[in-house]
Amino acid sequence: MSTSAEGRGPAPARPWIPEAVGRACLLIGLLDVAVAVLPRLRRGTVGALAVDLPGAVTALSTTGTLTVGFLLVLLAHALRRRKRRAWRAVCLLLPVGAASHLVHGHRTGAAAVSLALLAVMLVHRREFYALPDPRSRRYALANLVCTGAAALLLGLVVVTVHSCAAVGSPGWGERLQETVLGLFGVAGPIRYGAGEADEVAALLGTLGLLTALTTGYLALRPEHPEPSLTDGDEARVRALLDRHGARDSLGYFALRRDKSVLFSPTGKAAVAYRVVQGVMLASGDPVGDVEAWPGAIAEFTARARAHAWVPAVVGCSETGAGAWVREAGLDALEIGDEAVVETAEFSLSGREMRNVRQMVRRVERQGWTCRVRRVGELDRAERQEIAEAADRWRGTGTERGFSMALGRFGDPADDACVVATAHGAPREEGAAQGAPGRLGAVLHFVPWGPDGISLELMRRDRAAAAGLNELLIVAVLQAAPGLGVRRVSLNFAVFRSALARGERIGAGPVLRVWRRLLLLLSRWFQIESLYRFNAKFRPQWVPRFLVYPSARDLPRIGLAVLRAEAFVDVGLPRLRPARGRRRRRGAPAARAPGWRRGPLQRWPPPGRDS
Repeated sequence: MSTSAEGRGPAPARPWIPEAVGRACLLIGLLDVAVAVLPRLRRGTVGALAVDLPGAVTALSTTGTLTVGFLLVLLAHALRRRKRRAWRAVCLLLPVGAASHLVHGHRTGAAAVSLALLAVMLVHRREFYALPDPRSRRYALANLVCTGAAALLLGLVVVTVHSCAAVGSPGWGERLQETVLGLFGVAGPIRYGAGEADEVAALLGTLGLLTALTTGYLALRPEHPEPSLTDGDEARVRALLDRHGARDSLGYFALRRDKSVLFSPTGKAAVAYRVVQGVMLASGDPVGDVEAWPGAIAEFTARARAHAWVPAVVGCSETGAGAWVREAGLDALEIGDEAVVETAEFSLSGREMRNVRQMVRRVERQGWTCRVRRVGELDRAERQEIAEAADRWRGTGTERGFSMALGRFGDPADDACVVATAHGAPREEGAAQGAPGRLGAVLHFVPWGPDGISLELMRRDRAAAAGLNELLIVAVLQAAPGLGVRRVSLNFAVFRSALARGERIGAGPVLRVWRRLLLLLSRWFQIESLYRFNAKFRPQWVPRFLVYPSARDLPRIGLAVLRAEAFVDVGLPRLRPARGRRRRRGAPAARAPGWRRGPLQRWPPPGRDS
């Protein structure tokens, strides 16, 4: 993909204008739809022009008003996002809508409003510069569902308001049948009086035609998805990680292949990102030389401005947050802490480690053993077994992860990753002595420079012994010196400092209320349990930040983060406690919201050699 932004776009001089124009477009569209659908709003004192014109012309103006209003409603959101194509389309629709109003002389006010909005849009045309979003045919299906539902509802209103002129008293079943058939241009069971049948048929047919045309346009237009990580980009990012990967524990996650990447003009730094619902969401710090970060950040903000995307960064360090605030004029919010353990300082001795020590010894007495290896040491059968087991143990219906997940396991390019597995007694009697038993849990770490690793995946068989996760972490920390690993990054604890300070004596009322809210959210996102679990290993807590343009963008960015981490499906959060809410002591039942819990892909794919 290109390493430079596709047009930078002018800096908005009046940021409120697209918002105001978009809202005005929406209101005019709704008014046009209401005027076309509800006869009482267009019947009354008819102007001289309407009297002189034949009925077919006035009927055509009614369907034209409906068409224009329907399309204005659909384009209003894109207009608010400064989309240039939406501006062009609305500039064509507004005069048509004004002309359809002028056919009915008593609606000159509505026509004047449409023309006034057109004048404002022409004067401020430079405010609408944004390039189109990446295209995908999945939007055609979404349009069919949403627009079809709206057309069905409006059609039912049309049939209902005209039912007073129908023969007999049609019930709701007949009205629904009349609406559905009318959307397809077929006459329904209701019989209307003179003049009403043609008007109902025209309005229903228009609604059905608009649904078909918009869906067909989205389905047949050339697909242009946002580019993912190409082989060339991946090679360049790996080269940057080889030289500068020790600076950020999340740097390796820039290699997640459903992300895009932008490089600085010198090629010495890069920003990995994904576009989610109009939010250009970067993860972690820029990869590469700190001196080249401003260039990469400038490319990122230019691309966001060119498409009118909201720029945001999730999970960056304090140094990274400072760079984004300084170079892009954004704000930063601390969202949690990362647990980092120095392997040279880790020990199971001491009173503070008593609970972990006892749990590890109890699990070991049950016959569980651990193996800590580089992924490159695994053969193909072991890679497939681990990938299938981790997928089987996933506690949710969808894979989670974006900012702290790699999204694959066993790829030959990731042979430097570390995998820790827990094995029980062999299933088969007479198994070879020393042969590993059944797989009970797995941890997967990605490289963090030459002497560190960062936790990417933690899965456990629910039927296995409690405490396997603790056993594996201890095994990794003890085996780390032999692997040349000096530091290990564990989980991310959301709003850890608020939980820690809120339980102290003397905590203020605001902090206590905030802590109670986090405890309530822990029923769904396991915020507290993950913090307690990581605190057992006496880590150093490293703060992580969310970077955003303004406070009013936070709800939209928060939803985009939840969608990227796969905690929100189809725009709605799962407001149901996860399965197995009762947690056995010592191991969290689930991970924090999406952090370090990425999807697994089998490698090699079926039918492909490793």
